[in-house]
Amino acid sequence: MNDTPASPAIPRSLFVFALIYGGMTVIAGVLGFKQVALGPLAVESGIFAFLMLVVLSSTIAQVHGQAIANRLVFWGFLPLAGSALLVLLVLQLPPSANMPAENIAAFVRVLSQTPRIMAAGPVAYGVSLLLNIWIFQKLRGTSGGSGTGALMVRGAVASALSQAIDTLIFVTLAFYGEFPIGSLIVGQMIAKVVLSLVLVPFLITLFVNWARTLDAKPL
Repeated sequence: MNDTPASPAIPRSLFVFALIYGGMTVIAGVLGFKQVALGPLAVESGIFAFLMLVVLSSTIAQVHGQAIANRLVFWGFLPLAGSALLVLLVLQLPPSANMPAENIAAFVRVLSQTPRIMAAGPVAYGVSLLLNIWIFQKLRGTSGGSGTGALMVRGAVASALSQAIDTLIFVTLAFYGEFPIGSLIVGQMIAKVVLSLVLVPFLITLFVNWARTLDAKPL
């Protein structure tokens, strides 16, 4: 007879969203190398992966609670660190003689980052996402704030404020003293706030509904 207690099953939505979350933490830094034009706004592409982190953390806070969402943010440092170490390892290994020189140069150019940028990314990530979760839950209040309209407003406000702080932290830590950063901060803040207001409310609503659908079935 086995007296070992059964491990509690993880909710399906938490399992699925944690997998997506880990992937987004890794790809955000790679995408950030390219800037895209969205009308008059110039946006570094990593914002799209980062907005997904905002959506996922807010969704998990809504469905599974603030403590679980905060824990996910802290666990997110693991794929961040692991991927950074792997990149450093691969950069140190000699390339194959069969690899074209231009491909080697492109690989190194995209994946080589200064120590300041490598340090700024995780700091901005941790502070802004924990802030996003805190604001999102604080706006929930004692009345619940779980209706679709309230959910969208909470998501938009929390994302916009946290993304503004994320920009301030990252740009300051990564580039202060190297060139004037005022216009870069303002431009990135405007772009991220606009995207937060336009995209995040609808995505959070979609993901909350998806979570409830996933959790309706056993894992």
